[in-house]
Amino acid sequence: MTDPSIHILPSEPSRPHLAHIPSGHAWRWRSMFEEDDLNPVVSVFVTQRAFVRFCAHAGSDLQNEVGGWLIGKWRADKATGEHFVVVEAILPAPHTRHGSAYLTFTQDTQLALYEELKERYPGKELVGWYHTHPRMGVFLSEYDSWLHRNFFPELYQVALVIEPYSATGGFFLRQSDGSLDPRHYYGFYELYHRNRRSVVHWQNLLPQMPLACKEEL
Repeated sequence: MTDPSIHILPSEPSRPHLAHIPSGHAWRWRSMFEEDDLNPVVSVFVTQRAFVRFCAHAGSDLQNEVGGWLIGKWRADKATGEHFVVVEAILPAPHTRHGSAYLTFTQDTQLALYEELKERYPGKELVGWYHTHPRMGVFLSEYDSWLHRNFFPELYQVALVIEPYSATGGFFLRQSDGSLDPRHYYGFYELYHRNRRSVVHWQNLLPQMPLACKEEL
């Protein structure tokens, strides 16, 4: 799709619902690019099911880029007001035009994903998108940045890039002024199950947690 005026996207709320931020049930994975003086609009939490599924899709075609939508919820913490998104599911994108170094969401892609979102995940929100960079690294190309600005314009919507060959990945988050660095990615919080075993295998993120928790990974 080349016309940025065509937005086949679900209606987004103007402000997040209030909830308790689930940091007490998550492990923090940190990127080497994260700096104390940066303040992204949202923190990202990812369920283990969602992580496994977008990694599986990333590995389904190692010759061409693949991608889709990130589905979940946008919330603000009741105590602190901190905004966060929770990635709970993915919608792999159909009807794309793709190759070894590009992925284009067509109008048919957007329509199909919108209908699938309404049917399969009523009440959930489009919190961002993901795509792969086979053998290229974790960054946003000029076209990726254009797509993110025009089709995922909300400040809280995130972009995830996965490099399946090197088992690396990262989230690109906007700052409060709307800016986004296409080379500096963030980690995320892994929401764990009762068995308290991590499913994260990316080599470019480091665990940021108490020693007792690290021993459980």
